[in-house]
Amino acid sequence: MNLRTPGPTPLPPHVREALARDMVDHRGPEFAASFSACVAALRRLFRTEHDVLILTGSGSGGLESAVVNLFSPGERVLSVSVGSFGRRFAQVAEAFGVDVARLDVPAGEAAEPSAVAAALAAAATITSVLVTHNETSTGVTNDLPEIARVVRAAERLLVVDSVSAIGAIPLEMDAWGCDVVITGAQKSWMIPPGLTMIGVGPRGWEAHQAARLPRFYWDWTRARKSAEKGQTPWTPAVGLVFALEAALAMIESESLERVHARHRRVGARARAGVADLGLRLVARDQARASDTVTAFWLPDGLSASDARRRLRDEHGVVLAGGQDELAGKILRIGHLGYVDVPDVDEALAALRAVLGATDSIPAPVFARSSRA
Repeated sequence: MNLRTPGPTPLPPHVREALARDMVDHRGPEFAASFSACVAALRRLFRTEHDVLILTGSGSGGLESAVVNLFSPGERVLSVSVGSFGRRFAQVAEAFGVDVARLDVPAGEAAEPSAVAAALAAAATITSVLVTHNETSTGVTNDLPEIARVVRAAERLLVVDSVSAIGAIPLEMDAWGCDVVITGAQKSWMIPPGLTMIGVGPRGWEAHQAARLPRFYWDWTRARKSAEKGQTPWTPAVGLVFALEAALAMIESESLERVHARHRRVGARARAGVADLGLRLVARDQARASDTVTAFWLPDGLSASDARRRLRDEHGVVLAGGQDELAGKILRIGHLGYVDVPDVDEALAALRAVLGATDSIPAPVFARSSRA
């Protein structure tokens, strides 16, 4: 099966082998060694000299942990949303009594840094900015370096949902001035769902000390204190830590720069293939189109559910559908993590067959498959 959703993503053989390891005492030396190795590698890959916490939970759990660790009831924050996952971050904050000002951008567009700057200039009470680095629902990547620049110039805290970006798309946590960066295991990190990893810089810790929302399981202070011993406050997903250690070693062996280049190559191939089929990208600006997920509009009269069923049943290719207002209108090809051009070629060839095209894209050449 060619799993081409933007998460969960395919598992490399080394990761599957790591998942088959015998269980160990999560308070013992074997786990501590793996956990500490993961933390050290994540700091290198986040491009930070500061803390990276590993918590048992999904990416959405990571978003909730950021809210309860950084804010107080009634605190005013700015949510910069370009799609479903941006709105989710705002909804999490509102659920805990945070006062959320929204900067919502139409589907397919990226947030303009100048609009973020204007929103901050107009509201002195805003303390922090929530922004999605890469919007999985629309296949749009925000200009995070420029957004970070205007947020830091305004002296606000920057909290970044990079669940479907970091590890595949460049992110320089310290150099860009990102105070908190959140990601999830099942995306570019190539392991099953169940871990969220969160980079926390000095300003993030200052906000944490002042925050007054209730927290217990997600408490970052407990997590940091336990990590000093190679442990977690609560029972962790031990097997996923083994898998993460193997996946991080693969990324560093390839080198992060080559991983980024591979995702640029695969993303370009996906976008070109979709265009050759006469389909229109959801992303309105090619410069802001994602290198981890390609979203495209379906032709009139083609059922998204029928297309997905045929792709799976007849061709062994699994694509993702649309979310919220885009449900039934678009399909999404995930291309992050353990992926290369042949995997996308196979998905495009299947899509061509379902659409009834005959000469839209070249026949795939299977040089290497991520499912080997």
